[in-house]
Amino acid sequence: MDEKRVTWAELYFDLVFVFAVTQVSQLLHHHHDWAGTGRALVAFAPVYWCWVGTTVQANVRDVDTPRDRIGIFGVGLCGLFMALALPGAYGARGLLFGAGYWAARLVLLWLVRGIRRVWLGPYGVGVAVSGPLMLLGGMADGPARTALWAAGAACDLAAPLVFRRRLAAVTYHPGHLPERFGLFLLVALGESIVGIGGPVAGSDLHTGQLLSVAVAFVISCALWWLYFGFASDAMRFAVETAASRRDMIRRVFSYGHLLLIAGVIAVAVGFGETVAEPGHALGLGTVALLYGGCVLYLLSFSYTRWMMFGKVSPTRLGAAGLVLVLLPLMPHLPALTALTVLAVVLVGLNAVEHVRVRRDRARAGAETAAESEAALQV
Repeated sequence: MDEKRVTWAELYFDLVFVFAVTQVSQLLHHHHDWAGTGRALVAFAPVYWCWVGTTVQANVRDVDTPRDRIGIFGVGLCGLFMALALPGAYGARGLLFGAGYWAARLVLLWLVRGIRRVWLGPYGVGVAVSGPLMLLGGMADGPARTALWAAGAACDLAAPLVFRRRLAAVTYHPGHLPERFGLFLLVALGESIVGIGGPVAGSDLHTGQLLSVAVAFVISCALWWLYFGFASDAMRFAVETAASRRDMIRRVFSYGHLLLIAGVIAVAVGFGETVAEPGHALGLGTVALLYGGCVLYLLSFSYTRWMMFGKVSPTRLGAAGLVLVLLPLMPHLPALTALTVLAVVLVGLNAVEHVRVRRDRARAGAETAAESEAALQV
């Protein structure tokens, strides 16, 4: 199969979701208790799924045409409406959020309408089931809205699993999807940079704030390294060599990256409440975002590695356990201390994995050399 590259229209489309991720972060920033975190996740899932639907249809079709560019921009406009609605999604803007989502699903179905029996699949579920649930949720109030939106999100997430046999006939380009999902993770990591710099940009920038900015940036770099330094190539290899690309894409990308991106967004919101006052204690809520987001991020890699190779990641699993043990110790310590401890754990994890990778490569090279020498002797 020829290599499929990301189009300029897709990259432009991603700019909408830069704004959407920022709006989700703001929603979580204002309400980050358990209930608020759940509502933010329920609101983020449809936004993410619109992006996933657009990315998958761009993977299986040639979208570098005027018709498809217009369609992608149409989904982008619907995503922009959803992003504008997010700050008041559980208030006066709920109807705008639900209607924007359903409109996006209708545009996506129009884009893929040439595919035989497309209604019997995830795109049909988005139009016939989850879209109406989101619209009804926007017209409801209180817990009913949350319940209807959660049901709509659950239908979307379950659709690729329910229709996995039909999706088996789809031909996926293996290089395009890893690149697209990596770009979305970069969008989330970009939000962590906003979380670091935004709270202190208008202040006097004393030494403590500069130190907290530097340490928080080290954490963001360490999160980047864990994905792009080690995992992204493994994910592409897994898709290229999988017996069922459909299952690999669903498990590792559609589901696994939802967890990865949610973890990064939580860390970004934690940065926003940390760097401005490095000498103050954080409190349990902020520590839960900062440390809990890292735990979710690290555990997600064990999930994706198990899906790819049937193995867990012992180093990342151990680091997640260490961060979880440290979490209850941090709420009463200064914010800069909490940041520094987390940075040490993540940088140490990257260093350990770097050494392990070098050692394994050296061992593999020695074994190859020994096999070559034995073959020559024979």
